[in-house]
Amino acid sequence: MLVLIMMLVTACSSASDNSKHSSASNKGDRTTNTESAQNSDAAAPSSGSEPMPPPREEGRIDRDTKRAYSNTDIANIQAGQLTAGEWDDIAAWGRFTDLLNSREADNSMKAWGFGMLHRLEVIVSANGQNVSDAQVELLDNGQSVWTARTNREGRAYLFAGMFEDDNRVQQIKYEVKVSYENESKSAADIDMTKQDVLKIDMNKSKSSANDVDIMFVVDTTGSMQDELDYLGAELKDVISRAAKEHQNELSISLSANFYRDKYDDYVVKPFPFTSNVDKVIGQINDQEARGGGDYPEAVDQALRNAIHDHKWSKDARARLLFLVLDAPPHSDAQVIDEIHRLMEDAAAAGIRVIPIASSGVDVDTEYLLRFMAAATGGTYLFLTDDSGIGSDHLEPAVGEYEVKLLNDLLVEVINRYVN
Repeated sequence: MLVLIMMLVTACSSASDNSKHSSASNKGDRTTNTESAQNSDAAAPSSGSEPMPPPREEGRIDRDTKRAYSNTDIANIQAGQLTAGEWDDIAAWGRFTDLLNSREADNSMKAWGFGMLHRLEVIVSANGQNVSDAQVELLDNGQSVWTARTNREGRAYLFAGMFEDDNRVQQIKYEVKVSYENESKSAADIDMTKQDVLKIDMNKSKSSANDVDIMFVVDTTGSMQDELDYLGAELKDVISRAAKEHQNELSISLSANFYRDKYDDYVVKPFPFTSNVDKVIGQINDQEARGGGDYPEAVDQALRNAIHDHKWSKDARARLLFLVLDAPPHSDAQVIDEIHRLMEDAAAAGIRVIPIASSGVDVDTEYLLRFMAAATGGTYLFLTDDSGIGSDHLEPAVGEYEVKLLNDLLVEVINRYVN
């Protein structure tokens, strides 16, 4: 049985404080400027307006350096202890593209096979109303390049050059096609290197679907031991609160899935979507951290199962996949190619990947998770040292962010996508 981790006397701040952190304020090995962005509501800063952070020390956090343990029964663990921050690269796109031109980001982009991201924001409306869950497709001479679905605000994000040579993108005039309710409209001669926003007005409107799919995919290898019990308490609280808040207006389906790595007693332990909140909470209660061994884990296999082997709602107000992990996938070429395909598939299905980075995440992994979030219209969440729980957490290469209790932040994020 897992044990509680002693709270550090010198924790950065009380978990009850909603303090704001600059990413330059906590650790000397990873610094950046403190330009504010209010997460998903932030306006993207102007490109080239600030210097890039200096390169940080490569390599993962020392996951063998554990804090002292006590013998307190894990049943006493309550939600509202872990602290976290959020950074939405979609909302602060200018800053993200500036960051991607830095040496540090360049190394991580090469490690995971990403090119420069050319993004087009497509806003779909009908009769003055936002159109959600419409299919939006980027075409090159009739061939699909990227497909996405609009969110509750009627916004979808298309990408060119994510896995391609940037020079080729500059030579192409793309077409955008929007399909919704047996109607389609197109816009041609789109230059992805110059145009940022495209607005398309459809003739037909329709009320948003009431179905909401929420999935948690959780790494349960041994390195997650220092935080897994706390995460379990937080996730159970979030599931209960989200279901209770929307029980009279939305149909919420929940799924909890767990993964380890090859040669462990299981690689992926999936559970289907259900409306039974107590059942999902029981599935989380049954988990414990074991296995792993080396640093990378079977992230690709967990995502493949999550995206392709579950019955996601055909029409949905939101489809959210929270990926809780402290280690990257293996870096084999075939695994990297699989991750690329899975992000394309998730975006096309309207599944928003929302990573929750735990202690142990290194520099390269952070960039991979931020790519996953941006590519699928999700947002990047990360645990912080403020709670004093778990091993050290890598300070993210972001601007100023607000530290919140993880359970409150997760409920806030869910509400943002469904309301």
